[in-house]
Amino acid sequence: MKFLRSTYWLTLALAGLAFGTAVQAQEFKAGFVNTDRIFREASSAKAAQSKLEQEFSRREKEISELGNSIKAASEKFERDALTLSESQRLTRQKQLVEQDRDLQRKRREFQEDLNARKNEELQQVLERANRVVKQVAEAEKYDAIFQEAVYINPKHDITDKVLKVLNSGNAK
Repeated sequence: MKFLRSTYWLTLALAGLAFGTAVQAQEFKAGFVNTDRIFREASSAKAAQSKLEQEFSRREKEISELGNSIKAASEKFERDALTLSESQRLTRQKQLVEQDRDLQRKRREFQEDLNARKNEELQQVLERANRVVKQVAEAEKYDAIFQEAVYINPKHDITDKVLKVLNSGNAK
């Protein structure tokens, strides 16, 4: 009898716990933010992109002009190759190889510098966006906001709200 009474209370406690958990689960509020959209559509991200284009356009143009110059020199070498002496041909060929190696190095350095600056700028955009996400989450009493998900129901997507605050300049 004592065993049945303790089983009854244990069952009752577990049922209460399950009911309480179900009620709590209904109160959980989650949202989703699409960071790719933030990087594409936020005015701060667009401003960062413009800043990078201005910062790197001169170097990009120089590299492009150097590439065109090497291409023209290579074409001239091919036209003149038959009329050049062996030593002249080897000298010009060596110059072209060195110029091309220099161009490849400059392209690589350019790309590395561009990527590093892009990461810096995007990190600033992301930090600002995260502050806005937190601001929206606190104001609307979200329990969790996710930035990556395999699937998300569009009704939980708060990206538009975050973009609105980001683009309005009302971020804290």
